[in-house]
Amino acid sequence: MSKKYPLILLCLFIFCLNCSDKAKEQQIAKRELQLLDKEKSFAEKESDYQSLLRMRDSILSRKTDSVKLIMEWPPEVLGTWTGTVICTESNCTDYVVGDQRVDNWEFDNDSTPLVCKIINNNKLVRLYSGKYENGEVHLQYKTDSSADKSVEMNVVLNEISSTRIKGTRTVTIDNECLTKFNVELTRPSK
Repeated sequence: MSKKYPLILLCLFIFCLNCSDKAKEQQIAKRELQLLDKEKSFAEKESDYQSLLRMRDSILSRKTDSVKLIMEWPPEVLGTWTGTVICTESNCTDYVVGDQRVDNWEFDNDSTPLVCKIINNNKLVRLYSGKYENGEVHLQYKTDSSADKSVEMNVVLNEISSTRIKGTRTVTIDNECLTKFNVELTRPSK
């Protein structure tokens, strides 16, 4: 029997080695699965991070674009003007060639977008939305859908100095008739 002991011990040792190898293999396989799960989780987080970066860049880009769009009236336009509007052409029954109107025009930087207020007898008559591009003032007004008539007014002021501004206004009513006006604005004397 004494010869059998080393042989049994050797078999037991090999068996234990095999068992521990299987246990180690199982541990390694388990660690590999955990590592794969962590890599997958990290890849998802990386994807979310990249998406957030793109969103941030998009928002910052829009803010930059918005800042470019938020402009102020130049000093030669800013302020109150006395405006004379004379009808020069019309196929609308609401206007007659030669009709004249005098109002106060206020170009103000207090709001976004830029606006021009038309005031008559201390009452707001109309509020144009505006922009200043290439040395020209562009104003627009349009009635809302609940109005009896669909009226769209467009003003282009393209002769601008510190004391006088000239341009044209077109009025379209119900997309059927068109009226054109000459516009002249002068600075009121102080």
